[in-house]
Formats: sequence, structure tokens, C-alpha cells
Amino acid sequence: MALTPTKMIDLGFDAPDFQLPDVISGKTLSLAELRSDKATVIVFICNHCPYVRHIIKELVQTGKDYIPKGVSFVMINSNDVEKYPDDSPENMKIFAADNDFPFPYLFDETQQIAKAYDAACTPDFNVIDQNEKVVYRGRFDESRPESNKPVTGKDLRQALDLLLNGEPVPENQIPSMGCNIKWK
Repeated sequence: MALTPTKMIDLGFDAPDFQLPDVISGKTLSLAELRSDKATVIVFICNHCPYVRHIIKELVQTGKDYIPKGVSFVMINSNDVEKYPDDSPENMKIFAADNDFPFPYLFDETQQIAKAYDAACTPDFNVIDQNEKVVYRGRFDESRPESNKPVTGKDLRQALDLLLNGEPVPENQIPSMGCNIKWK
């Protein structure tokens, strides 16, 4: 594992569409089907990353808190499952069930979607506004494994609250940190 930050690229780019299999439902789903007209959260995660495991319960709770407000959440795993079998679709399904995912968990086998979003780490957050522009690529919150800081989702929640209130999300964002995506 190499500690890797989110690439802080210019915001406002068009959210790349995708069609990926959902390990929970068994269906192939697209951004067009999953997006919300209020806000859509796309997070690149995997099953084995200690940074993902550290926040997963609060990330699930954040989804449960904001889905009723009209926010969509999508998790995507883009890791090389040949070298990292813990992240296989079968194990993704178990991870989703064990953590009571209220959102789809998609498998990006070709890694093309991670590349299209310029994702670098797990977890890597993208928030899309009603115009299908990426307006947030920051962190979940300041907590990290062994930091002794509570996992709250404060930074992501703040961005979502601003969008839901029709206010702009500040461009000054603190990058997420986590394991590097395991490229083929």
C-alpha cells in the first residue's frame, strides 16, 4: 500500500458516464440511471483498503442520511483483482452485504472509469451537481486509521448540504488520502 492523495484537478468537468456491473443487483448500471438531479456522490473504494475500512460504517450512514434527501451514492471498485483477489466481485458482494450498503457497488474491471475520473486512491470522492459537473473531490473528513479522530464525514456532508441548499461548493478542498488504486 502506498499512501496516495486524490488528484486535485480543476473542478467543473463533465462527469464521465459509465456502464458497469453492480455486484449487489447483478444489473449493469449507468451514471444516467443512477444520477440525481440534486447531487450524486461517486466514490472509488475497495474491500481491503484500511482507509476505506476505517470510514465505511460512517460512509454507509451518510448514504442513509442523504439518500432520502434526493442524493445518489455510487461506489466503484477499480482494483486489479488478479493481484488483489480480496477485491473480486464475489468479495465485493460480501463486503457490501456485511456493511449494509444502501447504494450500488460497481466493478470497473477495465479500470477505464477510474482513469476517466482521474481517480488515484481509495477512497476517492467525486460529487456531481445537478448540471453533471464534478464540484467536489475532497476528503470524507479529517479522520485516518490510528489518528484518534472520530469518523464524521464532515467535509463530504458540508459539500452535500451546500448543494442541497443551492449554494456553491468552495473550490478550496482538502484531498482524500488512502491506498493507491491497484492498476493492472
